[in-house]
Amino acid sequence: MNKIGDINHKNILLLQGPMGFFFKRLDQLFRSKGANTYRIGFNAGDAFFSYRDNYTPYRGTRKNWAGFIEDFLHQNNIDQIYLFGDCRFYQSQSIQIARAMGLDVFVFEEGYIRPNYITLEKFGVNNFSLMSRDRLFYDTLDLEGLPDPKAEDTHFSATKMILSAMTYYFMGNVFHFLYPNYEHHRGFSGLREAYFGIRNFYRKQKYKITEKGLLKELVEDKSSQYFFVPLQTHNDFQILQHSGYGSIEKFIIEVIESFSLNAPQENTLLFKHHPVDRGRMDFSNFIRIQAEKYGVSERVNVVHDLHLPTCLQHAKGTITINSTVGLSSIFHETPVITLGYALYDIEGLTNKGVKLEDFWHTQVSPDMELYEKYRRYLIKNSQLNASFYGKIPTFND
Repeated sequence: MNKIGDINHKNILLLQGPMGFFFKRLDQLFRSKGANTYRIGFNAGDAFFSYRDNYTPYRGTRKNWAGFIEDFLHQNNIDQIYLFGDCRFYQSQSIQIARAMGLDVFVFEEGYIRPNYITLEKFGVNNFSLMSRDRLFYDTLDLEGLPDPKAEDTHFSATKMILSAMTYYFMGNVFHFLYPNYEHHRGFSGLREAYFGIRNFYRKQKYKITEKGLLKELVEDKSSQYFFVPLQTHNDFQILQHSGYGSIEKFIIEVIESFSLNAPQENTLLFKHHPVDRGRMDFSNFIRIQAEKYGVSERVNVVHDLHLPTCLQHAKGTITINSTVGLSSIFHETPVITLGYALYDIEGLTNKGVKLEDFWHTQVSPDMELYEKYRRYLIKNSQLNASFYGKIPTFND
């Protein structure tokens, strides 16, 4: 997705981006291409990572945001909007208003294909994506006509990401009085985030010790005997808006109950936590309680930091709500079932339309030719070889 058209003399608005300098660098890139750029920020963290000469603070209430952004778009003759994520309050309302006005909206998100990619789509991402989910569409594509992209290393820096988050929360909290009406889409306490960061570091070191040897014991020695369940972050909009569950706990209960009633006795279940949740949430006890309740304690295991690709390669099948891990599972030719609304839930790639109770007994492996067509199309139309904390993207006219 490196074509955004000729932006020379275009009026471009950048809303809240990922924490850090990514949108500021994007602002500079667009200016160098002749665009007139504008920024709107909602807290002092946004202001810190913006240029001053084109920055507009929004200090009003959520109730007044729709009227404010509509007036702003009209008064400045905005042609394009760029934002991060499409489910947050301010972004969601902005997309609706901009589309009604006939404006182009470009949405950034974490990469569908990882590593070395970030997502950029027009009007929406994930379940709001406009890309086809019809197998016939991809079957008819000419594989030879789709170039096989070779992604360059984007030099992602975890240090930059951590420092960006620390700075963002620090500025947003210390100068909250400048934006008294701002409501973050998640918790916005700097002290709380610092606590999570410290606990994340502690747990990561802890799991290096407690999970030593588990990769061989639970994965390699049980190859094709276990079903793999990668958990998503507890407050991910993929769960809150695109799943039908509303919480990870409901998903866990459904999987364990179905496993206890339908899975062959020789099979086991392996839950793996999401690394982003390492310092925030630990579902281990909840999973153990549910496993005991349904009489499968000896067949259910929980891990945190085992090597993901190895877990996927040896699994009998992968069960997810709508995580991009499902795409990784397809890459490793492991059968997948999605229980939420997933962009890649396409007949031939996943076990689309199959009930979970049946998946335990019969798993259909992905069609790898179809996957290759889908992957190349996905990269061409939605992925940028870039990083929010590394290499900046390039765009063609």
